[in-house]
Amino acid sequence: MARSPIWKSITATLTAEIAGGQYRAGDKLPTEAELSQRFGVNRHTLRRALAEMAGAGLVVARRGAGVFVQGSPTDYALGRRTRFHQNVLASGRTPSRQSLRLETRKADAREAEALTLALGAEVHVVEGLSLADGVPLALFRSVFPANRFPKLLFALEASNSVTAALAACGLKDYTRASTRLTAKTADALQALHLRLPEGAPLLRSVAVNVDTEGVAVEYGLTWFAGDRVTLTVQPE
Repeated sequence: MARSPIWKSITATLTAEIAGGQYRAGDKLPTEAELSQRFGVNRHTLRRALAEMAGAGLVVARRGAGVFVQGSPTDYALGRRTRFHQNVLASGRTPSRQSLRLETRKADAREAEALTLALGAEVHVVEGLSLADGVPLALFRSVFPANRFPKLLFALEASNSVTAALAACGLKDYTRASTRLTAKTADALQALHLRLPEGAPLLRSVAVNVDTEGVAVEYGLTWFAGDRVTLTVQPE
């Protein structure tokens, strides 16, 4: 009876380890040298196994960075009520957020224009990382008028949810007024936070949210990891 090629055995072993949770979506596999030594094969055989896994959508090779476990992209709906927590839950994953910076400063020209503020008016700036099942999906920066929401940063420290913090500050509902999407590439800092190689594709969203009277309450920029999110536009 003919023996199965050794690369198929390697594929089966690594696939089982991914399925068992030893490697999660976004994790980097050991290097080719380490895997070749582990399985006692040359790199040509190992690459055949990794190519089979890549073809099945299990892993993705990133030039200069290595081979990473490829999770299926998270569906992320962009509509009048775009909410990170709800979007990630709807995809069957667990949402979380990591705060990177909370500060109050003067608005720059672009922020002032988007929020209809005087140049130099104070704004609250919230920067952080959005994750699904512990895997970074996006970096975000949200800017709010400080005069309208003087206690917003305290509310965010308590809840770590923008929607809940705004509700605590008296804003019960808000909707999306505009969204602009632009293809970008990750700089060194973005790559570090998103666990991507520098230069990896990103989708940048620039959005304005308004209250029920149409007054701007949030100016937001989000940089989505291009291979981890499928953005869908919901009809109004």
